[in-house]
Amino acid sequence: MLSDGNREIKQSADNALAEFLREINEAEVVELGPMVHVLVAQCRSKEKSNRLTAMTWMMDFIKLGGTRLLPFYAGILGSIMACISDPEPEICSTTRNANQGLINLVKTTSEIFELNPLLHTLTIELLSEHVTTRVAALHWINMLHEKDAQEMNKSIGDLLPALLKTISDPADEVVLINLQVLARISLDEVQFLRVLNALVQLFLEDRPLLETRGALVIRKLCALLESRSIYLALAAILNDKPDLEFASIMVQTLNLILLTAPELAPLRKTLKECFQATATGQDRQVFAALFRCWTHNPVATFSLCLLAQAYDLSACLILKFAEADITVGFLMQVDKLVQLLESPIFLHLRLQLLEVNTKFHADLLKSLYGLLMLLPQSQAYKTLSDRLSTISSLQMHLGFTGAASSSSSVASAAKASSVGNIGGVGSAPVDYAELLQRFEVVQKRHVIGRSELLRSKSLLARPNEVLNP
Repeated sequence: MLSDGNREIKQSADNALAEFLREINEAEVVELGPMVHVLVAQCRSKEKSNRLTAMTWMMDFIKLGGTRLLPFYAGILGSIMACISDPEPEICSTTRNANQGLINLVKTTSEIFELNPLLHTLTIELLSEHVTTRVAALHWINMLHEKDAQEMNKSIGDLLPALLKTISDPADEVVLINLQVLARISLDEVQFLRVLNALVQLFLEDRPLLETRGALVIRKLCALLESRSIYLALAAILNDKPDLEFASIMVQTLNLILLTAPELAPLRKTLKECFQATATGQDRQVFAALFRCWTHNPVATFSLCLLAQAYDLSACLILKFAEADITVGFLMQVDKLVQLLESPIFLHLRLQLLEVNTKFHADLLKSLYGLLMLLPQSQAYKTLSDRLSTISSLQMHLGFTGAASSSSSVASAAKASSVGNIGGVGSAPVDYAELLQRFEVVQKRHVIGRSELLRSKSLLARPNEVLNP
């Protein structure tokens, strides 16, 4: 009757329903269950008046019924998800109020109830065409995990694939809330590694997603969790990936985030101070762990050394670039690094160029001049050359004759194993020989991998293959 075409019948039905609702609210005992089923069905009616009335009743039932509605939580949630993106503003407003009421009810419910029906509904709604519905579903998942993380983790196998798929959602609002959910799940140590492994695998299978959303995902997780733990875990995961090209691209992405994002400031501080006398062995372990993974990308490895002020290591490293595969991509990364050297992140390095009497100065100059020699004549070359020319003028004005570079002595001393181990106390805080050897080994793997890829595409590798006309 509420959807009848006759205005008088429709008005009478509306008045009757309003009177019924008033009596229900005033009654001491009411059996709500049978009526809830009717309301859930009417929330999906094609008639807007039916949907609005049903949701108005639903909102009152949530206030009135409390935990008596526990067996109907999933059905009520489904009806709310169906109406929360309704084209009618009044229905949307009423549904939002009902949704908040149900969230508060479920959050305060102390009785045990089945999460699976709720999660099944929410997982389906993550595929909704409406942004508001997807956002609401993610808020629900976040609340349920906050309420009972242990129970929610039992269903993570079904929930995680849906959350990972949502990372590619076209709406940034959905992606950001989704990352909050993933971060909350990652508060558990076991789930932390599970989520990061799944993210890396997702980026491996979907390279365009890495390019478009990779930085956002990493930065948001680092803001919500500890950047140090995230980077160490990602480094360990990438070390085990057989796809060397992907590992190189991923390291390049992680390194750029490390050098530019404000969310990574704590990790940058750790790396900048890891070779100082006050640094701990754990801080040096962070550098060593990242270095071993960063060797998949020569420019990233070099910039990591500059960030950590390991100039003797960077001076040794720059000489090994002559053996690297110098591609257009490699030169573009070097160009980008020169731009970053002019940014606030490397202000300490630029100021250290003034300290002409320090023992590290010669290695710092050798590192930067080596970088200059890698560049073709370009704007980046001019930028770096002008910077170094300024320092040469300073040395001339100060009458500084220069000190012998320590990089060669450090390298030879490292081979003689007199530099100490990682985290130990000695003339150097890490075993440079081991790190340099790691760089050589990984780069050889990349060269072999590229050669095998080219060989596999060659017709000579398939002599019996018949070409189609």
